[in-house]
Amino acid sequence: MPFGRRRNRIDRSLREKGVPPDPQDRVREVEETLGPWDAADAPADGVARIDLGSLQLPAAPGTELRVDVNAQQKVIGATLRAGESLLQVSAFAAPRAAGIWDDVRAELARSASGQGGSLREVEGPFGPELTGTVFTTPPAQQGQPAPKPVRRAARFLGVDGPRWFLRGMISGPAAADPEAAPVLEEAFRRIVVVRGSDPMPVREQLPLTLPPQAAAQVAAQQAARQQLAAAQEAAARRQAAARPPEGDGTLPAPGA
Repeated sequence: MPFGRRRNRIDRSLREKGVPPDPQDRVREVEETLGPWDAADAPADGVARIDLGSLQLPAAPGTELRVDVNAQQKVIGATLRAGESLLQVSAFAAPRAAGIWDDVRAELARSASGQGGSLREVEGPFGPELTGTVFTTPPAQQGQPAPKPVRRAARFLGVDGPRWFLRGMISGPAAADPEAAPVLEEAFRRIVVVRGSDPMPVREQLPLTLPPQAAAQVAAQQAARQQLAAAQEAAARRQAAARPPEGDGTLPAPGA
C-alpha cells in the first residue's frame, strides 16, 4: 500500500469568491497506511527499533542488523538478515509534490536487463514491485582472486513517503519463496523514516549514523584491523630484510 500523503485543502469555492477561509474549513486528508512510517506518524507499537539517524530499523526476533561503514566511519548501508535471506534498505530525498518510485522502478529494470538479469513488475504487499534476477558480485576474500558476478534472485520494494523514498532489496530464498518472505516484509513494514527538514537534492541518500555504543565498537574494530595490517606489513619487511641477496644467475668465467 503506498504511503499516505497528508495535505491541507482549502475550499476552492470560498477562495474564488474572495472569502477568507475559516480555519474550521481546513480538511486534513489521510490515506491510511500500515507502514513503512514517516517519523511524524510512527505508531506507538512497542517495537524496539535501532536508530540509524534517517532510518529506524526494527530489532525483530530472528533478524540481525549489519551496517556497512567506510574508512571515515560513515554508514553507507544497512542490511537486515533473516536466515540466508537479506533485506538491504536505503532512503532518499524525494520531491514534495510527487514520488519517484515509478521512475526508479523503470531504471532498475533497464539496468538489470543491460547486465544480463531480468526484472518484471508485479503487485506486492506494498504496491508495485520488481521481481526476477540480477547479477551481483560476491565480497572479495583476502588472498583470493576477484570473484565473478553471479545471478541471484531479487525483489525490489519501494514506498514513496512525504519528501522521502524508501527502497528495499530482498535477496536469497525470500526473493523467490513466498513462504520465506514474511519476516523481512514485516521488518520493511515497521521501518520508520526520519526525513528531517533540511533541503536536499532529489534522490540524494538520507544520511545514516551509528548509535554511540555501536560507533565505539566499529572504531575499535577498525583500529584493531589497522594494527593487524601494520604488524603484518612490518613482519613482511623484516622477513625481506633477513633474506640473503640473490645472485643474478651468471656463472663465473673459467679461470676466474
